[in-house]
Amino acid sequence: MLSVLRVHLPSDIPIVGCELAPYVLLRRPDKSHGSDDVPESSPLEGHFLRYKCYFYLGLLFASLYHECDVLAGSLPPDSQTFFVWEKCAPFMSLAKSEVGIHENLVTKYRIQSDRKVAICSVHPSEQATLQCLGCVKAKIPVAKSYHCSPKCFSDAWQHHRVLHERAASAVNENGNEDDEMFGGRYNNASAGAVNATLATSQPSANLANGAAPLYPAAVAQRNGGETWFEVGRSKTYTPTADDIGHVLKFECAVVDAETKLTVGHVNTLLTSRVIPAPSPTPRKLIPVSGVDVQGHMEDGRISSGTFTVLSYNILSDASATNELYSYCPSWALSWPYRRQNLLREIVGYRADIVCLQEVQSDHFEEFFSPELDKHGYQALFKRKTSEVFSGSAQTIDGCATFFRRDRFSHVKKYEVEFNKAAQSLTDALVPSAQKKTALNRLVKDNVALIVVLEAKFSNQGVDNPGKRQLVCVANTHVNVHQDLKDVKLWQVHTLLKGLEKIAASADIPMLVCGDFNSVPGSAPHALLAMGKVDPMSSELAVDPLGILRPATKLTHALPLVSAYSSFARVGLSGLEQHRRRMDPATNEPLFTNCTRDFIGTLDYIFYSADSLTVESLLELLDEDSLRKDTALPSPEWSSDHIALLAEFRCKPRIRR
Repeated sequence: MLSVLRVHLPSDIPIVGCELAPYVLLRRPDKSHGSDDVPESSPLEGHFLRYKCYFYLGLLFASLYHECDVLAGSLPPDSQTFFVWEKCAPFMSLAKSEVGIHENLVTKYRIQSDRKVAICSVHPSEQATLQCLGCVKAKIPVAKSYHCSPKCFSDAWQHHRVLHERAASAVNENGNEDDEMFGGRYNNASAGAVNATLATSQPSANLANGAAPLYPAAVAQRNGGETWFEVGRSKTYTPTADDIGHVLKFECAVVDAETKLTVGHVNTLLTSRVIPAPSPTPRKLIPVSGVDVQGHMEDGRISSGTFTVLSYNILSDASATNELYSYCPSWALSWPYRRQNLLREIVGYRADIVCLQEVQSDHFEEFFSPELDKHGYQALFKRKTSEVFSGSAQTIDGCATFFRRDRFSHVKKYEVEFNKAAQSLTDALVPSAQKKTALNRLVKDNVALIVVLEAKFSNQGVDNPGKRQLVCVANTHVNVHQDLKDVKLWQVHTLLKGLEKIAASADIPMLVCGDFNSVPGSAPHALLAMGKVDPMSSELAVDPLGILRPATKLTHALPLVSAYSSFARVGLSGLEQHRRRMDPATNEPLFTNCTRDFIGTLDYIFYSADSLTVESLLELLDEDSLRKDTALPSPEWSSDHIALLAEFRCKPRIRR
């Protein structure tokens, strides 16, 4: 007979918006084991699997009381009057009682209390005991006002105070806010700490999502004064904001196809409390226009048609291992959580063109393409080749380029496979006896995706009315191995020579985006930014295949400039804070990749300076704000890289 051997969840911490999909190990009637579903439409020897979901309605806390224990000096000096410390008694024990199951295999419950549990904004798995009333007064999202302890808040203060500064800046711009929102309590500077209650909610047996009841009161189970309400009838469940602070229960059983009754033992799982998905701190777009690449003020002419370009290595799930990123909580490293957090971040930037790296094939097809389609993006993808890769074909990552259909139309796509270029190179230059050795060094499966787009918005004004505005966008991920510097340089040079051919065939602006796995000042970076490589560069010394000789051939004629170098230009005021996040020696960001073992810049957006100007840049992140979570990825930021975004304006064309 069909039976359930084991049920477990990939993570026992449920997160709002992240699908919970229990793994169910079955023993079939023939004694074999498997995890395939057995639906009611295809029963196995008279038995099938059915799923339901419930939440628990009952008192979760034994008591809730407040203590004014914020001592002078225990928190940053300018924050002492803004906080309240509230302690909550621990959870009561929850009985794993087997109540009526209603013909199900997996039953999911939510346990609800009469007080909504507040979650720490820094440590989402911890319950909040401290609220920053300054955040409440400033109308900062309430979720960011909670902390689990005074030490938690104190450690996060340098990052947290930025929220206050931004809110104050917004008030200055928009007028004074009502100072009496707390009825005068807030203005009592001698209070030291103010008693207040964390957000509460009354229990409801009929929570609604829009007009339709989400949790019907008619479907309920009761046991010892506890009441459980149904919230779903599928194997998977995605927690909502209404579930925050509540415990979910999963139950698994087998159902008789004829009697519709549960058969055998009921397997039960209790999750921890549902936590909100930590949202990344909003990053501002910083204007840098008014200066050309030499640092001189433009002549004031304004041509219409700006557009934004995002480049982001999102860290593939196959690479996001606990061994590499042990400092990141396992729930924050799980793909169901990271994909939702990444999607929120990417969609929030509202970029016209999006270049992503390390996108797995299955994640492109099943998640990013359909999800971004809902937001008006058309998708293009180039998967890495698989001559070296030994895993599943579905987990091979690649480069994905998306563009807004209302802003651009697709004209042409070019796919660059460096493996094919390596084969052509060895056929032409390497003696037959050395070809295998040469290919072993050059063949690394890296690719590039080049897309030609036509703008649907006006670009030329009165200069060239009616002329098509094309843009060429290259998206690549260069080889990562640090002991193969010759291969990195060869890949970048190969890509640039291909772009040169496209540029020669059409008068078209160029954008070159991606993770080049090369730091500022390296030979690949010099080739991109300067158009050539210093013949005396130490990186040219390691060239066992002779593919970099003579060094004079390592050039290109594209007028490429790094977009983020605009932060370092002279003549612009008000950018001091952003310049501090730049390396003055290279005019590049101090970092775009930040892990426990490495911090540095690997990602770039290059543009052709003869046809495009940079209008604004997405602000860079401060290292101190990231180190509160050790490094990237973290619950707040779901990749080990940061996103780069630049706004460009097409220059007016000069009639010849």
